[in-house]
Amino acid sequence: MKILFMTNVPSPYRVDFFNELGKHCDLTVTFEKKSSDERGSAWDGYKFDNFKGVFLKGRSINTDTAVCFGIIKYLNDKSFDRIICADFLSPTGMLAIEYMRIHRIPYLLESDGGTAKNGKGLLEKIKKHFISGAFGYFSTAKTHDDYYKAYGAKEEKIYRYNFTSLKGEDILQKPLNSDEKDTLKQQLGIKEKRCIVSVGRFSYLEGRGKGFDTLVEVAKKLDNSIGVYIIADEPTEEFKKMKEDGGEMLNNLHFIGFKKKNELFQYYKAADIFVLLTLGEAWGLVINEAMANGLPVITTTKCVAGTELVQDGVNGYLVEPGNSAVVVEKVNQILCYSDVMSDMEANSLDTISSYTIENMAEMHMQIVETIGH
Repeated sequence: MKILFMTNVPSPYRVDFFNELGKHCDLTVTFEKKSSDERGSAWDGYKFDNFKGVFLKGRSINTDTAVCFGIIKYLNDKSFDRIICADFLSPTGMLAIEYMRIHRIPYLLESDGGTAKNGKGLLEKIKKHFISGAFGYFSTAKTHDDYYKAYGAKEEKIYRYNFTSLKGEDILQKPLNSDEKDTLKQQLGIKEKRCIVSVGRFSYLEGRGKGFDTLVEVAKKLDNSIGVYIIADEPTEEFKKMKEDGGEMLNNLHFIGFKKKNELFQYYKAADIFVLLTLGEAWGLVINEAMANGLPVITTTKCVAGTELVQDGVNGYLVEPGNSAVVVEKVNQILCYSDVMSDMEANSLDTISSYTIENMAEMHMQIVETIGH
């Protein structure tokens, strides 16, 4: 089968997915830009091993989208059996969809997730226009199903897949024991007996979007034997002042700079709990990553990966955003009972075991092979 896949930028997990999908089909992927302006060199080093990657020429619109009229050439190539559009709300994606609608070219839509708004206003009507005409939709979760349906998709045309950035080899076979974690803590310079890790960007809504302000409050209320490690970009001045806590340093709060995947996974393995107190995530791939390293997860009801993958008391807890006291309570519940923590570690690994790029590619192929025009 010959497939055309349209997307915006070659993010690392996407390239891994395309390389896996390309093992099952003749795959061409068009990109609007070579990288996101926010990421710089962080996304360098990708290789297109099993698919043809095409960088379209166009005019940049924002950090990760552009207007690329060259997409029309590929839409006119009648040798493609399926066309999948993952940039359907970018200028290039909208151009492509309008062209395919006019020329009656069938296509599918795919995205990581979405939350519908109230449906009122011109922008909402435009969104419905561009979403409603597909003959199939790839969805990651119930909220994603609801998003598509709110903008005109029929339920019978929505197909679920396990969204992830993980290869099978990334998932631990069993949780690390305490001695293994202690060794890693020493290697990473983690001095506290227990360690909480969070991952994100301070530059995203000045750190509040990821709930880092709430996590700082959590650090204040925890015993100093529990370290809080935020792995992110450069902290803003506001967060540097928070760490000083009115002149007295929060010694159990640590800002760790950006880490590439191999380094980041060492922190996951050394940690005892993963916490993401986000105000909103279309998905939240760091949840997958943390669970793949056998971590109990505390996240919010606004994180779709959390609502899909985390079960209260089974492999972590879901909390409402902004409530530091409840987070502290849940952290202590996990850390105070070793049997509870070990059960949660094993349950995280069991839950995430099917969320691999290999399975994600196979599910895509099953959908495109069975769906009718």
